Amino acid sequence: MFSWTPNTPAAMAEIDPTFIQPVEHRPKLTFTDSGEIPVVDLSALENGAVDLLVTGIGKACEEWGLFQVINHGVPLDLVRSMETAMKQFFDQSTDEKRKVKRDETNIMGYHDSEHTKNVRDWKEVLDVAVEDPIVVSASPDPEDQELKKCYNKWPEYPPDFRKIWKEYAGEMEKLAYKLLELVSLSLGLAGDRLNEFFEGQTSFIRLNHYPPCPSPELALGVGRHKDAEALTILFQDGVGGLEAMRKNGEWVGVKPIPNAFVINIGDIIQVIIESDDLKQMSISFEELNGILSKDVWSNDKYEGVEHRVVANTEKERFSIPFLFSPAHHVNVKPLEELTDELKNPPKFKDYNWGKFMATRNNSDFKKQAVENIQIHHFRVS
Repeated sequence: MFSWTPNTPAAMAEIDPTFIQPVEHRPKLTFTDSGEIPVVDLSALENGAVDLLVTGIGKACEEWGLFQVINHGVPLDLVRSMETAMKQFFDQSTDEKRKVKRDETNIMGYHDSEHTKNVRDWKEVLDVAVEDPIVVSASPDPEDQELKKCYNKWPEYPPDFRKIWKEYAGEMEKLAYKLLELVSLSLGLAGDRLNEFFEGQTSFIRLNHYPPCPSPELALGVGRHKDAEALTILFQDGVGGLEAMRKNGEWVGVKPIPNAFVINIGDIIQVIIESDDLKQMSISFEELNGILSKDVWSNDKYEGVEHRVVANTEKERFSIPFLFSPAHHVNVKPLEELTDELKNPPKFKDYNWGKFMATRNNSDFKKQAVENIQIHHFRVS
């Protein structure tokens, strides 16, 4: 099994074939800065310019599915403390990190062999849930109503990791609800319209470490994908490497802005949710394996952006995404307020978030015979 250590020069490592991307998805390694990715100043909330802010966010969601926020209210010293704790954790030996390794039973913890679209990512991660334990579906089987509890695996080092993480998670939650309200308002909904779906949330924070890569022309830190959750709030360091695909198919860099967060609109916002009894769900695995791509809640008005992370030979990169996700029992479907059977019929079938999540997790540990589940698998043909 391929492994790395931070002190090993990338040029001395050999790349395992499981990391190699198909030819058509390999990066060009030339940075293209669009200069157009929207930057939203959240200080407008304090200045009374909420209407302009809502309009700006709506435009960013519709045209890009991604934007950056500044003046967001998250204490910068806390962000730095979280970044330092993350680096201290990943700087340990592989054996130490694997003391908190996740597995197919407990989805929280350390992992160094994640796959995106059936190709292994050039990264290692630590996942920690906001609610501990996190309650999830026990299996992808639509007929299986069994639930399981997954407990966080807390690192012993650094010793203040848990304290710092909890403070950071609290700030991420506050910012997530603030952004969710603004997105709701931009869709013409009540600001708190979507809040109920996050009671018993399955949100988690992922710490990402991307070591230097000896063959960045062959591998990706993270392969191309769209986020399955509702919103992603991403801290990225100054190294760069995050790329987003424009609607014309061009990959452009998301240039790091000091003290800013990158916000991704997730697939769930594209579809939009209603919470029903789990028994009402009757989606086969084949159907489940075919619908996630634009935001379901909004019935395609807002589309999540496809993105990836490009590796490099010299610098390690760190990032911290907060993935804001609903409760396991929530059924995702276009909101009635945003659909009309004649003028704007639903473009997605219902799907259960817990079952979707269980199916997606199955593809994290090994290559599958088919593409891991995506939102487009639920699109109405």
